[in-house]
Amino acid sequence: MTNILFVCHGNICRSPMAESVFTFLVRKKGMEHEIFCASAAAHTDEIGNAPHYGTREKLRKEGIPLVPHRARLMTKADGEEFDLLIGMDEYNVRDMKRIVGEKNAHKVHLLLEYAGSARPIADPWYTGDFDETFEDVMEGCTALLDALQNKKI
Repeated sequence: MTNILFVCHGNICRSPMAESVFTFLVRKKGMEHEIFCASAAAHTDEIGNAPHYGTREKLRKEGIPLVPHRARLMTKADGEEFDLLIGMDEYNVRDMKRIVGEKNAHKVHLLLEYAGSARPIADPWYTGDFDETFEDVMEGCTALLDALQNKKI
């Protein structure tokens, strides 16, 4: 079983969107017994909150079920439990490496890295553009799943 943790700043927009999209893609491929994913926050701002309305609404419009979720903080233990720690931007990656420490820093990656890009996932908290965020997340999650299927990871 490959365990993947998606992380963004508050765990209410990008990372729960990625968790829901990736779960949807994994189930579509019949790989739910091979891959598990979850999401978490790099900061405490939104702990305990449900995903942002914009995230919920965009997923609904796309026909992708929202994974039941309340924002939680990433912990050092996540570095041991998860095989891949996927951040949405370079700030998340920096914070994630600090949280998990040197021993597990090699597990930390940007989501769009799997699509051959170093760009961040667009943050709808600042832009209000959940469509752009969804496109980025879908691109990254599709590439990540392809890499896992093709044993490139």
